[in-house]
This record gives sequence, C-alpha cells and structure tokens, in this order.
Amino acid sequence: MPPPLRGGSPRARTIRFVAVSALAGCVVAAGAVGAAGPWEGGQRRAERARAAAGPEVDRDERGGGPVRPAAPPVLAGLGGRATAPLPAREGLAGALEGLLKNGALGAQTSAAVVDVATGQQLYGADQDAPYTPASTIKTATAAAALAAAGPDHRIETTVVADGDTVVLVGGGDPTLTARPAKEGAPAAASLKELADATARGLKARGKGRVKVAYDASRYSGPALHPIGPNENIAPVSALMVDEGRLDDSDHGPADRTTDPAGDAARKFAGMLHDVGVDVDGDPAAGRAGGSAERLASVSSPPLSALVERTLTNSDNDIAEALARQTALASGQPADFEGAARAVTARLEKLGLPLSGARIADGSGLDRADHVSAAFLAGLLARAADPARPELRPVLTGLPVAGFSGTLSGRYGADAAGRGLVRAKTGTLTGVNTLSGTVVDADGRLLSFAFMTMEAPSGPGAQEALDRLATTVAGCGCR
Repeated sequence: MPPPLRGGSPRARTIRFVAVSALAGCVVAAGAVGAAGPWEGGQRRAERARAAAGPEVDRDERGGGPVRPAAPPVLAGLGGRATAPLPAREGLAGALEGLLKNGALGAQTSAAVVDVATGQQLYGADQDAPYTPASTIKTATAAAALAAAGPDHRIETTVVADGDTVVLVGGGDPTLTARPAKEGAPAAASLKELADATARGLKARGKGRVKVAYDASRYSGPALHPIGPNENIAPVSALMVDEGRLDDSDHGPADRTTDPAGDAARKFAGMLHDVGVDVDGDPAAGRAGGSAERLASVSSPPLSALVERTLTNSDNDIAEALARQTALASGQPADFEGAARAVTARLEKLGLPLSGARIADGSGLDRADHVSAAFLAGLLARAADPARPELRPVLTGLPVAGFSGTLSGRYGADAAGRGLVRAKTGTLTGVNTLSGTVVDADGRLLSFAFMTMEAPSGPGAQEALDRLATTVAGCGCR
C-alpha cells in the first residue's frame, strides 16, 4: 500500500489522501505492480479488480474510523464525470512558471495542461511549438493504431501447405514467442503451439517430410530503423520471435538478431523436427502459391494489450508494429513512410493540433519526429473522451509513477507524485519529455505535457519534469 500518512502540513496530508483515493484504477502495491501485466482487453487485470472493489478506504493517522476520500477514483474520472472545481489559469501559471525556469531543463521548454472533461487548455508555455517528442510519440502511434484497426484486432501468424513445402507467414506480431510460457509473463502467441498444430495437420494429410519456407512480405521497405543497428530495436520485420532478442529479456535494451524472419523460421523448423516431422534443408525465404492450404495459425493478444505493453515499457519494436498495422488498415504500404502517412492521417481525423508536426516513425527513436506539447496533452484528453472508448488503452497503458514501467525508477518513496502521476516518458540524448494524466488536489482529471531540449543533464531534466507533474497533481490552483 502507499506509505502511511505521517506528519507534515495539512496541505501535504490532503495531497496524500488524494493520492490514495485517486488511484482506484492504478497498481498501488509494489508486489502488485511487479505483476502489472498481463493486460486484458484495455485494462490491467490488477486495475480491473481494484476498480471493481470501489474507492480505497483508509484509516486516519490517529487510529480512528475509516476516512472516505473526497476525490473520485481515476477510472470514474476517465468516464467523463467532472464535478470537481476547475483549476484557474492564473493559479496554474503561478505554480508552474517558476519551475519551468529551472536551469536543469535547459533553455528550450514547452508545456501544456488540459482539462480532460472539457478538452479546454488551462495552461500553456510555447505549447504550439514543435519539439522532438522522443518516446512520447508512442501515445500518438497507439491512438492511431486503435482508431485504424480497433482495440480487439489481433495479428495472425499462419502456416500454409504448398505441395511438399510449408510456409510460415508473418503477419507482423513482434511478440510471437519461441519461449515456454512463464507465469506472470505477458500473454503472447506461441511458435511452439503453431508448430504442434502444423505437425498435426501434416500428419492428418499423411505428410511426414517437408521443406520449410518463410514469408515476411507483408512489410515492405527498409527493415533497419534510420538510427541503424541498435540494441533498442530489431530490424522491423513482419516475421520475428521475441522481438528479435538474443537473450531472455522481454523489454529494455538487448542484443538483436540481424535476420528476424530467418531466425524465426529456423526455430519453427526445429520445433517441427522435435514433434516428428522431418525437415529437408534449411528454411528459405519464399511465398506460397495460390493453391496453398491453410494448416494452422496463432494470434497475438488484442491490440489493446499490445498498446498497453508498448506504453508501459516504451517498447520500440511493438510501437513500429503498431504503426505498420495502422498502414495496413489504411491501405498504405507497410514501411516507414507509409506508416508515417497513415498515422498522421488518423491523428488528423481525431481533430488533434498538427500544425508543424511531423511523424517520422512509430517509436520516437527518430529525431525527425516533431509534435507540440498542446498536441500531446490534447491527445490524452481525446483518449478519455467517452465517445472514443477504443482509445482508452492509451491511458490505461501509461506507467505509474514510482511503480511501473519506465516510471518505476522515478519518484522515490517520499515523492508527493508517487502513485499519482501516470505518464509516458521520452528520452534521447539532449531530449526529455513527460506526458500524462493526474487527478489534482480537488479531484479534477488533467492531462499534461512537458517537453525540453538541450538540457545540461538527462537525470536533472527528468527530476525537473517529475516535479512539474507532481505540482499539477498537488495543485487546486484557484
């Protein structure tokens, strides 16, 4: 549970009460957060159970009766109810402007705060200027994919029989796994299950010896991200297993294969051999003919779960897959350029401010990405719109300060924003961003975006950004 209420000013204790009450939809214990996944249908399992249980009931610090928090839970706020007072522009300006002048942020800073219920911008500082967003662009990629394909869309990996050859056909699921299922690990389609089903289909047809080919043609264009070979992203392929990782990790930097499709096919062929199917030669790239028969398939988790995993862990491989799924759903080529056009078009349809914006990739690794703070904050407000329920995973996937994903190592045990701030981080050398949501001290749900470039120190900039988000959370500002 959050730290017990201790001493301090009445204002500080009020903020702590709000922090306890406002996250009925968040993971609020270190043990629970360690199992923040798997994700189910747009809402973490732990959050679903907690939301169903109702608002948190705490005991006051004198050991008296239960204290019912005044603020509504976050998930109620996301449903569009807005009964808490609206912060005043002047109050927010007074609270934030001094912090934005912090030298740790560097000379170029941008900020926007938006009331989620109304979409009204409550505060802005250079909010319309395009900045490099780094990984906060993943919120845009996620929203575009959900709008294009829907939260229930699943990515299929299939096997077809073409004479004496079976063809492993990639659909673009980077989470397809060749590993044994692990308790507590995110759900994923299994290459082993696909091989087993293929073997059964072959034996039913009286075939015990085949050749294996693989087809990754659903994606086109260059496979390498513009940043080149990198431990943060594998070559982008419609066929890969475990994101092309060469270790047993499932997020974060790792050595990557240079041949994701070939490696996946070789593992598949080995699994066929293990269940009694003889494989002639090594797998080779190829395509099935028009008379090929479908043998077996496996499907990824729903797009809602992929979005949440992308945002929580800032997963570059899944982000690029989401961009290409957007391209495929929009009739665009599934390459970097086609995906960028498709994502941009979907964001335009959502009515977001795109003046000066440029979408160059899905992950934010490309410094050519440019969006404004007003865009990022407005996007999160749009994701909470009751009329756009398909976008809700953009919010439920945001890391929780001090507990999950890329915010698990930020906001220390005594930080006022711990457990209250939910935000997507963005970090490149010289670029630091933070965009998310908070319930303020009066119970109003706000979205925010803070962006900076050319800060003298990355850690210093992150601390300053965290302080800005915490200030919005603790501010009634009337």
